[in-house]
Parts: sequence; structure tokens; C-alpha cells
Amino acid sequence: DNYPPQEVGEKLVVLPYWKAEEDHDGRRKVILDPGLTFGTGSHASTQLCLEGVEEHTAAGRPVLDLGCGSGILSIAALRLGASEAIAVDIDEKCLTVAYDNAALNNIGKDVYTVKVGNVLTDEAMRTSLGGGYQVVLANIVADVIIPLAPVVPELLVEGGTFVCSGIIDKRGDEVAAALEKNGLKVIRRFEKNGWIALAAQVC
Repeated sequence: DNYPPQEVGEKLVVLPYWKAEEDHDGRRKVILDPGLTFGTGSHASTQLCLEGVEEHTAAGRPVLDLGCGSGILSIAALRLGASEAIAVDIDEKCLTVAYDNAALNNIGKDVYTVKVGNVLTDEAMRTSLGGGYQVVLANIVADVIIPLAPVVPELLVEGGTFVCSGIIDKRGDEVAAALEKNGLKVIRRFEKNGWIALAAQVC
């Protein structure tokens, strides 16, 4: 009762596993076990980022999820047709939680990889991610997104999109300026309940 289904955008619905059989007008289901990590679909910043996932995920193309938490964003991208997803978080418990949530959606390790590490401080981790992602996701906070800005362009394929959220409204312009400074043009700004998400592409 405390975790109602969350319809997001035009195509997605986030459901707890005990309501997995519910139909929501043919929306793509993202089934979760609400646990100890951030990302249940109820927070405005997650919903904004999910709208960006829906808008920019391209069928048959790969996605990278930085600060994955529960895995909700990358799982949603796979449910929308992404070819594969890599999810990264500094919290080791996300390794189990994200894989467990992926399994609830019949997503296996053949298309979904979860890693533990810090992309900003671990060069080997960053190198292991490679590049060529159609979408890079980061639902974190402004103080992490800003230093991520120089790293993101090398992760994206030409024409790919960086979708970031977890930004309180008064810091939206600051984050946008950091993205622009590093060659990322903001193409869309999403706002809800005092939170902002930005979608940006390499200039």
C-alpha cells in the first residue's frame, strides 16, 4: 500500500514485484523490489530521469548508468529496447540489488552488467567502460555531475545523449554551464517539484 505503481512518461510504469501482474494500458513494466538503495520511481528526480530514458533510448543501442542505485534507469532502458546496459555504483550492495531487480524483469547478465567503483577516481574502472554509448545516465547530485562533465563526452557515441538528474532547481544553471563548458549542449530541461533533469549532446 505504501508503494503504489508509478506511471512515468508515455510508455513506462514502475511496479513493486507483488503487483507485477497488473496491466497499465500496455505500458512497459519496470518491476522492482523496493529495498535499501535509491531508485524506486517515487522521487521526482528519478521520474524526470526516466522521462529522459524514454525519450532518448534507441532500440538496439547500449546504455551506461552511472550511480545506478536500484538499477531502475538502466533496467527501464533495456525494457525500452536498449541492446545492453552497464550500471555502475560506488555502493557494493547495489551489485546484488540491481541484479536482483534485473532478474525480476527477466533481464540476464548477457545484456546487463553491474560494476562497483568510482568513475571519477578509478582510471581502470573508467577505461573498462569503453565508449560508444547511445545514452549515459546519471541520477546523482550536482556536486558529482559537475566533475563528471569532462568524462561524459568520451563515453558517448556521436549523436548520443547524457541524461542527468538529482539536481535541485537552484543549481540547474550551474550544472548546465559545466556541461556546456565541456562540449555538451543542453537540448532539454525537465522540471518537477523543485528538481531538474538535463539532457545534453556533444556539440
